[in-house]
Amino acid sequence: MALNGTQSIERAATVMRVIASRNRAGVRLVDVARYGRLERPTAHRILRCLIAEGLVMQDGRTRRYFLGHLAFEFGLAAASRFDLREQCRPALARLAGATGDTVFLTLRSGFDTVCIDRAEGAFPIKALVLEVGSRRPLGVGAAGLALLMSLPDEAVREILAANALRLESFGRLTVPAVLRMLKRARALGFALNDAHITPDAVSVGLALPSRYGDPLLAISIGAIASRMSEARQREIAGLIRTEMKSLAAGVVAFAYP
Repeated sequence: MALNGTQSIERAATVMRVIASRNRAGVRLVDVARYGRLERPTAHRILRCLIAEGLVMQDGRTRRYFLGHLAFEFGLAAASRFDLREQCRPALARLAGATGDTVFLTLRSGFDTVCIDRAEGAFPIKALVLEVGSRRPLGVGAAGLALLMSLPDEAVREILAANALRLESFGRLTVPAVLRMLKRARALGFALNDAHITPDAVSVGLALPSRYGDPLLAISIGAIASRMSEARQREIAGLIRTEMKSLAAGVVAFAYP
């Protein structure tokens, strides 16, 4: 059993992740408790402490919670150490130029993914709402599937069980549906999202292999369905693999020396 101090830190980190996943609109106390799997008094107590430390703020009118100024300052301080965007940006630009589509760079964060950069080609999907900074549960979208592909089944089940309540916000996604998509991705050799989140859009993704543990980065490319025949899906997956070969050593070694 975790020590009280460690448990408090884990719960505070969980609350921060819940808020980060919905920071644009803010989060109600009831949702912090629900998605953080906490009792409401416990969630409220943690939120009060995080507000006092500047890690969380509350809108006085809506009563919703947002990340605070100190979270932003921490992000700035960490950026020089984990500036993965600068290292990957040339690869994203080449992929956007070669395909004409929108390319996303996604980072795993616990049981979530965060879009940390994107590049648009000549035919971007304006309906795609995955903005830089957007946070999603692992398993959602091509990048989220790609990051699950190499994990053992036990780890996948743990992640999806933790994210089950949040999946329904993404095209009514369910754990069985994610497992079916994951099985298909492993058979194809790349992640394919063709049925959820954005209507008439298809995305292909692959995770960047890591020599130091589970993959933490993924690159995905999204396009309108009419531009994503099966042959082109395989072609795009091949283009991503080519870029990843040149990225793997430098990016992973830089991020995790």
